[in-house]
Amino acid sequence: MALLGAAVALGANFLSPRGLRLTRDYFPNDRHSSAKLATTNAATAQAAGKSVSPAEELARRLRERGIGLLGIDQVSQSFQDPRCAQNLIIFIDARSDGDYVKGHIPGAYQFDYYRKENHLGTVLPACQAAQQIIIYCNGGNCEDSELTANLLQDAGIPAEKLFVYGGGFSEWATKSMTVETGQQGSGQILSSEQKLSGTGGADK
Repeated sequence: MALLGAAVALGANFLSPRGLRLTRDYFPNDRHSSAKLATTNAATAQAAGKSVSPAEELARRLRERGIGLLGIDQVSQSFQDPRCAQNLIIFIDARSDGDYVKGHIPGAYQFDYYRKENHLGTVLPACQAAQQIIIYCNGGNCEDSELTANLLQDAGIPAEKLFVYGGGFSEWATKSMTVETGQQGSGQILSSEQKLSGTGGADK
């Protein structure tokens, strides 16, 4: 019945002087507007892509996973927070052994992302007990802090506890912040004056 009805309707349309021409585009403006909108959206997206800074792109990726991004002022405040001395706020240095020994944020745990098996046994329990975890690497284009944050989240650490310090150790060191050399808890702390003068002595 449906096929018969369709055949009758097509026949009537063909014979009628006012019949619809099936090959005619009855919505040219809509088609043009859609094409124009698609072109505009593509141009806008391209322009937006060019204007996004690496820091903004990092923030976007972290935000998608629920991980925070901190600046130097926020990191400095966390470092001075009394909870830091209680290991409720901890720092994780995602750089290599050599970089870590040369200098790191005092008290930071080392976690070389590319040798994670050497550090998980120590770092995971500390992360589970902490209220806030701040992860950093060299800063700039270094992605090791982001990779480490993602790995810890995948290992079961809640995203709301995880933060990446985007400026990294490079920014920390240039802002006259204290630096610990050697291993974690070595007590070999360089003051801003010692760093500026190049002195390698330790304040004990």
